[in-house]
Amino acid sequence: QVQLVESGGGLVQAGGSLTLSCVASLNLLSFNLLGWYRQAPGKQRELVTTVTIGGDTNSSDSAKGRFTIIRDTIKKTVYLQMNSLKPEDTAVYYCYGRVWRGDYWGQGTQVTVSS
Repeated sequence: QVQLVESGGGLVQAGGSLTLSCVASLNLLSFNLLGWYRQAPGKQRELVTTVTIGGDTNSSDSAKGRFTIIRDTIKKTVYLQMNSLKPEDTAVYYCYGRVWRGDYWGQGTQVTVSS
């Protein structure tokens, strides 16, 4: 069973920083793709950033220059380091992983950025 468990969400002021964590039940190298998505109220889920098994990243324009995805294979954890947060970053953030048998999602963690 593939499980992804997020943590680290919370309330932060605009301009602040926050780091989300996602602990996987598998070795991270089992995932062809790992990443983060988010969903704001009334909006569709959207890409934040992903990283391939080879280390190539793909990020939304909104995330570029502010958000960084980091993998720790020893801890089986993928992090989303978020800087210069804006109120429009407020959303539920989901960890995502793709293995050979399919796509998996975490339960989500709420990030709220106050102005």
